Amino acid sequence: MLVFTHPACLQHDPGPGHPESPQRLQVVLDALHAAFPGRLDWREAPAAKRGDLARVHDSELIDLVLQPQTEPLRLIDMDTMTSPGSAAAAVHAAGAGVAAVDAVMLGEDPVAFCAVRPPGHHATATTAMGFCLFNNIAIAAAHARDRHGLERIAVVDFDVHHGNGTQDIFIADPRVAYYSTHQAGLFPNSGLRRDRGAGNLLNILLPPGSGGFKFQNVWAEEMLPAIDDFRPQLLLISAGFDAHLRDPQADLMLETDDFAWITRELHALARRHAAGRVVSMLEGGYDLQALAECSVAHVKAML
Repeated sequence: MLVFTHPACLQHDPGPGHPESPQRLQVVLDALHAAFPGRLDWREAPAAKRGDLARVHDSELIDLVLQPQTEPLRLIDMDTMTSPGSAAAAVHAAGAGVAAVDAVMLGEDPVAFCAVRPPGHHATATTAMGFCLFNNIAIAAAHARDRHGLERIAVVDFDVHHGNGTQDIFIADPRVAYYSTHQAGLFPNSGLRRDRGAGNLLNILLPPGSGGFKFQNVWAEEMLPAIDDFRPQLLLISAGFDAHLRDPQADLMLETDDFAWITRELHALARRHAAGRVVSMLEGGYDLQALAECSVAHVKAML
């Protein structure tokens, strides 16, 4: 199994006390090295090219994120800040997804995990928001579509927040289907069941306190059969672990075993339809202990 990361992803610093801290990635890296000594193929993520970014983002947003910065903190919105190291972090996070897609499509390994930050799924074509600068998973999907000619790409998002950016970017593109469960009433207050796009969207809102029983039932009865029907040639995962019961950002109350379960189910689905090809990208997760445990469980389920 491949793991893509880059030291630059630790240099994005949105300020003291911000939930999306460099420590998030550090605990994931430490936990994976400790849990799987010698079993993972570690790769340094390249920087995404401007053309990779431009497949899903407009020039104004790209220029904003890449603009050289000398001040310690620049405010994009009340939740989203950049530091002098943010531009490099963002291009290497996006480049991880591009490189991972190339690697799995060229047969180097069927499975890759991108241990990167900042996260991406809230970033729209025009706007950085919700801790996200570039939409890493959307950039990876667009690369798979355009460079590898895939016609059925599934993006699966079990982060506790809806990936509004991913949905908006592909809302009219039936080649990329987006499947998300997320907690009702949370930022960004999007992702309704009635959103259908070009027939390529499936959103299910879960009430606070749902827990693993409700989560697993929804996936087993609705989400996984829908993905099966789509028959994806490649499965991309927005792997957010902020639905964990320890996480301070939400109240969905999942446990580590729930993330292991959904990962096993998705991996089995990829083996049925996509020659086992899975690229997973780290999204949310703000309790450091839970994030480390869930990342290990996620990777173990794909090994």
